[in-house]
Amino acid sequence: MDLSIVIPAYNEEKRILIALEQTLALLQQRPWSCELLVVDDGSTDHTVACVAEYARAHPQVCCVQNDRNRGKGYSVQHGVAEAQGRYIGFMDGDYKTDIAALDQVMPLLEAGWDGVVGDRTLSATEFVVARRRYRQWGTEAFGWLLRALMGLSEFGDTQCGFKFFQAAVVHDLCARQQIAGFMFDVELLLLARQSGYRIAKIPVKWRFDPDSRFNPVTGTLANLVDLARIRWVHRRRS
Repeated sequence: MDLSIVIPAYNEEKRILIALEQTLALLQQRPWSCELLVVDDGSTDHTVACVAEYARAHPQVCCVQNDRNRGKGYSVQHGVAEAQGRYIGFMDGDYKTDIAALDQVMPLLEAGWDGVVGDRTLSATEFVVARRRYRQWGTEAFGWLLRALMGLSEFGDTQCGFKFFQAAVVHDLCARQQIAGFMFDVELLLLARQSGYRIAKIPVKWRFDPDSRFNPVTGTLANLVDLARIRWVHRRRS
């Protein structure tokens, strides 16, 4: 198996099939053998039923379920544990990032890079639907705070949900991962830097999700708590 793509999903019945269809449409035109692992995080809608029905006609797709709602980080960790590919990555179930970016990812992994991550701050990134202005301001302020707290100045965008790794690398990172929520990306990148892994950054084609369920107030507070925990748990100097 060349490639495993983990897709964490929580109440994504309206968009998960778009993500699967777009991804398979591209992969069917490429030479890589693949599997798509949808990890349902305790959805209360018809996400599981939608994926199960789709998987019956598409053997590359399977659905893995958490025992309850545990968070995006836990879901990615769960999917990585099930993945069989030489290269393993994850993307969002609401299809914010165009899967065509895989054409940049795979040559870099095949050339020996330990990981490749999408970075929306790169000049070549294309925004199909831009963020609402207040969310953009919040994202920029949070990014500044994150880099100040964590010292990840080399990563202009830690939160893009499009990251791929050599299998051994991501298994190592996830084995040491402590954060189950949205800030798991920060933890993985911090661990990667501490371990000396080489991570490449690529521009992406990105679409803002107007139906985002992230609460800017309570979500930001929860993220700050997770950042403090990451800093404490992995306080060894990079």
